[in-house]
Amino acid sequence: MSEKNFKRSKARGNVPWFGIGFLILVAAVIGSFFTEIPSKVNRNLKELVESGRPQQEINQRTIENQIEQRLRAEMEQKLETELAALRKSEAPKVEPKEPVEELPEPPPPLPLGKVTDVRNLRSGIPFKTEISFEKGGIASSERIDEDSYVASYELKLKLPVAATTISELQRSNPKLSEILPALPELLEKGKISKWYDALYVNKSERVRQNANSLNELLTKHNIYDCETIMNLQAENGRKVFLMQAEMDVVSDGSDGDRLPEMPDSIVNSTYYQPFTSYGWTKRGKTPNPMIAGFERRIANANKEIAESGTTTERKKWLKDRIGMLKRWISDLKARSYLIAEYDPFIVMPVNLITNRSDPYAPKVGDYAIVIYGEKVYPCIVGDGGPTFKVGEASLRMAKEINENSSPYSRPVSDLTVTYVVFPGSRESRNEPPDYEYWRQKCHELLQEIGGLGSGYQLHQWTDLLPKSEPEKETEESSEEASEQ
Repeated sequence: MSEKNFKRSKARGNVPWFGIGFLILVAAVIGSFFTEIPSKVNRNLKELVESGRPQQEINQRTIENQIEQRLRAEMEQKLETELAALRKSEAPKVEPKEPVEELPEPPPPLPLGKVTDVRNLRSGIPFKTEISFEKGGIASSERIDEDSYVASYELKLKLPVAATTISELQRSNPKLSEILPALPELLEKGKISKWYDALYVNKSERVRQNANSLNELLTKHNIYDCETIMNLQAENGRKVFLMQAEMDVVSDGSDGDRLPEMPDSIVNSTYYQPFTSYGWTKRGKTPNPMIAGFERRIANANKEIAESGTTTERKKWLKDRIGMLKRWISDLKARSYLIAEYDPFIVMPVNLITNRSDPYAPKVGDYAIVIYGEKVYPCIVGDGGPTFKVGEASLRMAKEINENSSPYSRPVSDLTVTYVVFPGSRESRNEPPDYEYWRQKCHELLQEIGGLGSGYQLHQWTDLLPKSEPEKETEESSEEASEQ
């Protein structure tokens, strides 16, 4: 099974005293930040299940769990980056050799005038710079002059408009009107979803914040990842959420009942997410394989707390982490989740799946189809993602579209994937995946909007998960009975 494997750099040599002080300060800031998170996250999903609370409320708690884990991962990664920079700055400096005495050279002329440069940043953005050098007064005067050394930064970003016609969408997939014959008429009466504008508001806000602090910006690829989001409605009232975008990969999820063993690299990972937004009450007694990794991390944290050299701030952080891991263990004992490597599902921004006012906004468990090329794939909305990007699917879906897909390699980089979600179609209670049932439901929903065109049919998913021993025995017994 694949994993988002982030390798951490190790400190070498002794850390200077003021470096340790910096470490303590950072840990204190993160500790104070993390103590705010647990109060917003589910305390015990098992209690929620047993109390009979609505499925929607349980899904909400699961989403909050995911957000907590992502926030912690982002903060820890930022800390590692800052510590690495500190260690690099404190590396021992090599004393320069004494220069050989040479005849003095005349001073070079001052570089007065303008110097320009254009290069592409890693994010794919052309970066144009212009520096003006002018002759000033004496240094003591220029030091106190606010205008003597000034930097200005201008970033231009064109916010795209949504595609609304079949001709615009068929630039990405010329077969769309053949696959969905009723789509042109639906588009004529459709409206641009408010979530399209919300997406680009979130993108622009993120760009603004990062630009103001000179942080790395969203790539040009991730800025322009959505061609359209539209609200469509058939004559019979069936609502449709249509999105044209790319496809990135999600590799989260776990389920002890269906996959009791996972690679150690995943079980011991501090970044792998064992949850997906879609989950159900655990059916079997086989423990979730991620629990063992969490228990080892708790044991290691307790061991570090007991050490005399552990600072108060570090102990506080470790205790907070132990509390979080215990809550997650409780969740995994009570619930099972989709597994991205085996289950076909798509991901929608978390602000859509948690919205309760828009009847067109997809919800966790809603049935959906994905169209790529001439293929139509049935699935469900299974997870929530960031609010500033769209176009994500499980690793199983990604590999079906492009066998070279991985958590580090998206299956489709162009805006050629069509996502069709049927809002309000989810079941009243979440159940373990049943691919053939999902396929039948998607077929029925497609019939409500005109059905598939001649020659097209829904993809039939096969179950790739290993079967449990009891199931194998049952099959063998039935085969023996038929032979007799």
